[in-house]
Amino acid sequence: MPKFLASSKVYLLFSYFLISCLPFLSYFLGKGVEHSMRLLSYELVAWLILWSVFKSPRWFHYLLIPAFLGIPIEIYLRIYFGQGISTHHLGIITETSPKEAIEFLGNKVWLLLLVIAITIAWWWSLLISARKTKELDWQHPSRWFCIATISCLFIAWSYGARVGVASASEKDVSQSQVSERKFWQLRSWEELQTYLDQQPALPNWLESAYDLESFSRSWPLGIWARLGDFYQERRYLTSLNEKSRQFRFHARQAAGNDFQQTIVVVIGESSRFDRWSLNGYERLTTPNLDQENNLVSFSDIITAVAATRLSVPIITTRKPATQSLKPGFTEKSFLSAYKEAGFKTFWISNQMSFGQFDTPTSVIAKEADVTQFLNLGGFTNNSSYDEVLLAPMQTALQDSAPNKLIVIHSLGNHWNYSHRYPQNFDKWKPSLFGIAKPAYTNLKNKEALNNSYDNSILYNDWILSRMIAQLKAIPHMTALWYISDHGQTLYDGSCNLAFHGHNTQYEFHIPAFVWYSDQYAAQHPNKIQHLKAHQHAKLSTENVFHSIVDMVDIRYPDEKLERSVFSPLWTYHTRYVDSYGWTHYDDAYLKGDCREVIDNKQPLKQEK
Repeated sequence: MPKFLASSKVYLLFSYFLISCLPFLSYFLGKGVEHSMRLLSYELVAWLILWSVFKSPRWFHYLLIPAFLGIPIEIYLRIYFGQGISTHHLGIITETSPKEAIEFLGNKVWLLLLVIAITIAWWWSLLISARKTKELDWQHPSRWFCIATISCLFIAWSYGARVGVASASEKDVSQSQVSERKFWQLRSWEELQTYLDQQPALPNWLESAYDLESFSRSWPLGIWARLGDFYQERRYLTSLNEKSRQFRFHARQAAGNDFQQTIVVVIGESSRFDRWSLNGYERLTTPNLDQENNLVSFSDIITAVAATRLSVPIITTRKPATQSLKPGFTEKSFLSAYKEAGFKTFWISNQMSFGQFDTPTSVIAKEADVTQFLNLGGFTNNSSYDEVLLAPMQTALQDSAPNKLIVIHSLGNHWNYSHRYPQNFDKWKPSLFGIAKPAYTNLKNKEALNNSYDNSILYNDWILSRMIAQLKAIPHMTALWYISDHGQTLYDGSCNLAFHGHNTQYEFHIPAFVWYSDQYAAQHPNKIQHLKAHQHAKLSTENVFHSIVDMVDIRYPDEKLERSVFSPLWTYHTRYVDSYGWTHYDDAYLKGDCREVIDNKQPLKQEK
C-alpha cells in the first residue's frame, strides 16, 4: 500500500477519535462525566451506523460539518462553563448579533477566527484524505448484515419511543385498556397509533437506550440532536402566539378601584444586589434612589436562572422556576391580565427583538397594545443609552387611556459595562470607558471592569430616578416595580469567573424594589403595610407575577395570593436555582470566593 494512503487512513481515524473525545474533556479539567460508559456506547453505535449506511467516509464526512464548526464553542464552554453545547446556547448564539459577539470577545475575536479557520481547514483536509483512500470503505458482506440488524433495532427502538420506558407502577395498563385487535388486523395509521398507545411501557432497565439527553452530549452526531431540539423550540415559540391567543385569565379589577391608575414595571439587566448602595454597598452607586421615601427594597429575592431569555418568562408569567429551561409557556403574561382588567399596556424596550426568530421575551412583548423596540445597535457601543426610554415612557404616560401598565425593558448593566453610560457617569477609575476593544476576559482589567460596572449602576440609578420623577409629576395614583433579570460574577476575590452562567450567588441574588406614590399609599394602606412586612422575606422571581397583579386588586379565579408580597396570605415557597440541577437555594452552601450555590442534598433532575 502506498505510503500516502496509509498516512491518510491513520489521519482520518485519529481525527475521528479526537472529536469523539470532546465529551470527555471534563476529565482533563478535573471534573466527572455523567454516564460516561453510556456516552461511549452511543458514540460507537453512531460510528457503526455511519460506516454501514454510507460505506465510506467520503460520503458521511459531510454530516460532520456541524460537529466540526461546533468544536471551538464546545471547548470554550467546557473550559469556562463546565458544560457542552445545549439548546439554550444555540438560542443565545442565534439571538446574538455579530457586533455583540465581537464586543464581548474583544481582541480574542482574532483568536476565535483563527481557530474557526483552522477547524474548517481540518475538516477540508479530512475530506481530501477520505477521497484519496478506499482502505476504509466497508466492502465486506458483513456490512449488509449490520444494516439489517440496525434496521431491526431501529424498529424496536421506535416502538419503545412510542410506548415509553417506565416501571409498571408508573405506567400500568390494565387489561381492559389493551385493544383486543391483533397487530395484523390494523387498517390505518390512526389505528396503529391507538394500538401502540395501549401497550405497556418498556421495563426500566432499557432506559439507557432512550437517554436522548446523554446522546446529545455525545460527539460528533449528538450535535444533530441539539439542532433538532433547537428547531423544535423555534417552531414551538413561533406557534406559541397562536396557542396563547385562546388563553384567558378571566381577570377583572375588584370594586372600589374606579380611579385613574398607572403602573410601571422596569425589567433590568445583569444588575447585582450587593453593588447598590441602597442595599449596603460602600460606594454611593444609587444616590438618587437612596433619597426616595416611598421605596421598599427587597433584601432577599433571587432569580431561578441567570439568563435573560429564561428569566424574563418567570418574571412576567406564572411559569414555574423548574420549567424555565423548557421552551415557551402556554399561558400569557401579566400584561394580558392587566388588559383583561381594562388597562392599556405598553412594552418599551432598549433591547433587540432579534429579527425573524421570536425569543421568549419578544413573544411576551407582543401581548402589549403598544410594543416598541428601540435598540438597533445590540449591546455594542452603537447601542442607545437607557435614557432613550424616557421619552417613549413620557408619551405612554400622556396617553388618553385612564389606566395604563407600562413595561420597560432596559439594557441596564449588560456588558460592555462602559458602553452602558455616558462620560459624565464615568466616576470610578480606571475604567474601560473610551476603550474601543477592551479584553473583558483578561484578569489584568479586573479593577477597570469592576469600576465600569459600578459606573453603570450609577447611571442606572439616574435613569430609575428620572422615571420616578415622571411618575411623581402625574396627579393620579402611580407605582413602579423594578427587578433585574439576573446578576453578574465579577472576578470576586480569588474567583476567576466573570459575567453570568456560573451558578454563583452573585448571579442569583438580584436587586428589586417597589416605589409608590402618595396617592397609592392613600388608596392601598393595607397593601403598603404587607409590602413592608415582606421586605426581608425569602422571595423569588416566581413572586413577581402574583404581586404585580395583586398590587392593583386584579382578581382572577385561580389566583395565588400566597405568592403576593401585597397580601396577608403570603407564605414561603421552596426556591430553586439552576445550579447543577435544581438546587434548593435555602438548603445549600456557598463554595469558595465564587460563591457557587451547591445543594446540601441532591438537586432535582432538570427536564429540558
